[in-house]
Parts: sequence; structure tokens; C-alpha cells
Amino acid sequence: MDAIPLALDGYLCTEPVDRNEDGTASWRVTCSPTDQLVDDATIPCTSQAPDVVDALLTQCRPGDLLRVTGHLVLPDRAGDGLRLQADTVDVLWEAPDLPDDPDASTAPAHQGSLTALNALADALDGLAGTPGPGPGIRVHLSLTGVLDADQERTVEITPQRAHQLADQTDAMTCHLASQPPDTVLDSQTIADLTDLFDGIDLNSLAMTVLATTRPEHRYQVALAVDDVCGETPFPGADDSDQ
Repeated sequence: MDAIPLALDGYLCTEPVDRNEDGTASWRVTCSPTDQLVDDATIPCTSQAPDVVDALLTQCRPGDLLRVTGHLVLPDRAGDGLRLQADTVDVLWEAPDLPDDPDASTAPAHQGSLTALNALADALDGLAGTPGPGPGIRVHLSLTGVLDADQERTVEITPQRAHQLADQTDAMTCHLASQPPDTVLDSQTIADLTDLFDGIDLNSLAMTVLATTRPEHRYQVALAVDDVCGETPFPGADDSDQ
């Protein structure tokens, strides 16, 4: 099968690896299709495009949120891993600079959650809008199970911005729910699926759909079928009211 076009958003896991001998950069991104940690997927990526390699090695660092576009290369043999051959890389969000701390090994275990909290608060600050005469919406952000006033943020947004945020959250939830499960198929399964779809007779399928369609709707359905299957003769065409 041909490589599959793909665009994904994910966090750069570790420092990219520079393979000087062939001008290739390799890296891994962690994607979160849902809010559950068990659903996180780590995707290996490679690229020989000079601008992509340069960006990865000079501009990106672990923790950055990247949008990677390219082609998903399926394994040639069962047991091999897939990889994303990247054509472009864009930084959607830069990981914040953390101060050098000789005692970094003793940093609190919730440091990652605190970084996420501050990123969310900063984003809400940018969304806040101009306060109006009426009451606003106050959003209090804090870490669960951590009693530390220095690790809390409060943001006030206008009701209009709150409605926009709710709409965007609903849209994001629907988008995530519509994504296919992150399943890696072995080569034999892929071959079986290819044979299955290659064996489908689109003309026969179109005729079956049209034959079970009510006569008054048949012309409109036939137009929709034509968009998918090409020009298809359909029963009752001469009698339909066009």
C-alpha cells in the first residue's frame, strides 16, 4: 500500500537525533487523542528535508507542541513499527523556559501539571476580552491535592468569551470523539482489507441503493451516488421529475 498522508499534533518527547551521515533527523511525538493517559500514543518521525531537520535541531526542544505533516509509512513486515516521514514541522506552542536549578532532581512531582496550568491560564488571559458593565465569569485554576496559593491562578473573562470557549470546547470534544482508535495493523490484515475493498463493485452497490430508494427521492440520491461512483444509470430515471 502507498504511504498514508497524515497531519498530527503532538508534544516532542526527547531531543531529536541528528544522523549526520545521511542528513536525517529522527524524533518522537506524543499524541493524546483523549484525556486518558492510557490513550496516549508515541509516534516516531523522521525527515531528510533540510528545513525540517534544521528546525528540529535548532528551534525545537522537548515539551514543544508540534504539528507534523507528511506520510505515514506502514511496516513492510509484521512486527515492524510504523513511522511518520515528515514534510513539514510547525511549532504550535513553545514549552516555557524553566530556570536552571542545581536541585532540579528534587523538583515537585507535579511540575508538569503546574506548567500545564500556567499555559491554560495564559491562554485564557489572552481570550479574556474587554470587561463590560455586567458581571463577568471568574475561572479559578489550581492543582488538585496541592494546597499552595503560589500555584493557583484566577482569570476573569466576559460572558461572550465564555460562550465562545464553550462552543470551541464542544467542537474539540466532537472532533476527538470522531477520531479512529490508534490501532497498528499488521501487514497481512492490511492486505486483507485492501483485497476486500478492491473487490467491491461500486456500480452494483449504487444500483442496490437506488433500487431501495423511494421514487420521489431517487433522482437526488442518484446525483449523490454519481459524485462517489461516477455516472450511474438508475431505475425510473425517465419517469422522475427533473
